[in-house]
Amino acid sequence: MKKVSLAILVSLCAAAGAAYAQDNGITTSTDPAKAADVEQRAQDLQNREQSMGSAPAAPTRHHKMAPHHPKKGAGASGT
Repeated sequence: MKKVSLAILVSLCAAAGAAYAQDNGITTSTDPAKAADVEQRAQDLQNREQSMGSAPAAPTRHHKMAPHHPKKGAGASGT
């Protein structure tokens, strides 16, 4: 019974995911004005990236892990 319930749950989740992907997925348009607008935006972004390519990139901040300390009493004997 548990296997059947799990299979149904997985199937429902997959169906919900597929429905969500269809609603928010890629749309297709045959309008030449929209296509030209998208191509112009892509060209502008490419030109902006090339012009910023010579500038140094902003440094990224990475969090360092705290040093690991041995447990108290693990290395020393008290007697």
